[in-house]
Formats: sequence, C-alpha cells, structure tokens
Amino acid sequence: MAPNRWPTGTFMNRLTNELRSELLELGALRTFPPGHILISQGDRDTSVWLLLDALVKVTGTVENGVEATLAIRVSGDIVGDMSAMDGSPRSATVAACGRAICQQIKGPVFRSFVARRPAAALALAQVVADRLRWANQRRLDFAGYETKICLARVLIALISRHGRATDDGVSIGVPLTRAELGMLVGAKEITAQKALRELAAEGLIRRGHRDVIVKDPAELTKIADLSLLAKPYL
Repeated sequence: MAPNRWPTGTFMNRLTNELRSELLELGALRTFPPGHILISQGDRDTSVWLLLDALVKVTGTVENGVEATLAIRVSGDIVGDMSAMDGSPRSATVAACGRAICQQIKGPVFRSFVARRPAAALALAQVVADRLRWANQRRLDFAGYETKICLARVLIALISRHGRATDDGVSIGVPLTRAELGMLVGAKEITAQKALRELAAEGLIRRGHRDVIVKDPAELTKIADLSLLAKPYL
C-alpha cells in the first residue's frame, strides 16, 4: 500500500487508497493561476473541488459589503461540498493563493459517490465536524480571551497544520495579511496589528510581508494556553 501523502485531517487523508483512486476518476483535472476564484459566494453551481496541489482562502461578504477571511484550505482538502450535498447557493468565496491544481467533480456525481461509499460519507462528516469545531473554538476564544491570546492560538494552529521551518523559526506557511489574521480571530485590523506588535516586541514572532515567523513556538504556546501536542483546529 502506498504511503498517504495528504496532510493529516484533510478529506483525502481520511480516505483509503481505493476510495481516493475512485474519487480521482470522477472529475476533470484543472490548473488555475494565483488569485483565481474557484467558487463565488451566491452562485448556484454545485461542483466540488478537490485541492490536489493548492492553497486557498475562504472568504465571506455580509450585506454591508464587509469581507471576512473565514478559513484556509490546503492540498487534500475539499471545498464546495456543502452546496453539492444540499443544492443551496454558495455560502462563501474560495480563491487560490498561488498556482492551484484541482479536481472538479460535478455535484450529482459527488453525491452518488458518497451515497454508495459509506466510508467516504463518514470521512466527509468528520471533515465537517472539524470545520465546526474550528468555528466554535474561534468564537469561544474571542469571547473569553484578549486579542493577543486569540492571535497566539491561531498562529499555533497555523504552524501545526501548515508550518514551514526557516532559519529563525517556523513560518505560518500561509500568505495572510495582518487584516486577514485579524479576521480569523474576529478582531479589527488595528487591534490585530497591536497584538502582533506586542508578540514581536516579546521576541515570539517576526512579521514579514504576508507572513509571520514564529520564533519561539513553545513560549507562544504558553501565551496561547495550549499544548503543542493538542490537535490543531485548522
């Protein structure tokens, strides 16, 4: 059996080799440039996108035009599954952060796959549960902690799932602006910037262009009141 190369917790990681192979036979391979919109909020299309080699941002816009970054999805993840399963309009926009290689599967085809493959249905349910857990945790964090601690928690979650080693620490591995980091913890940009400055002044992080380097993960974990061994929320 070939080793599972997909990141832990992703939809593809949760499938057996047999199910992954079957799923990849159901759709068309597509390649997109950075910034391409895979899914637009409000659209009625029901295609599912498997992220084979991609990093995407999930954003939503409310009635007054304010946009919020809701989540990050990586290779092995699935997006568009909610509309595929219930036929409802797209609840968010999904955009590629870099060059993206994806598998497009039509909604009815994906539903048929899940219906005849109980193990795939269970894997999808587990993915949905993880997303709900992430959303609930962010709400609890914002209600119970100051922005600095909320931000520390998100940074730890990001490096746990997407982190990339550098000469002076661990990059969060995701191209996020300070405003987008703030959105992930429900804070305004100016508040998020203040929290980032405090963490940087304490020598815990280094801020770069659309990147954050965590210089001391163990100490940041203490600030966040978490365990490095805890399951990441992302």
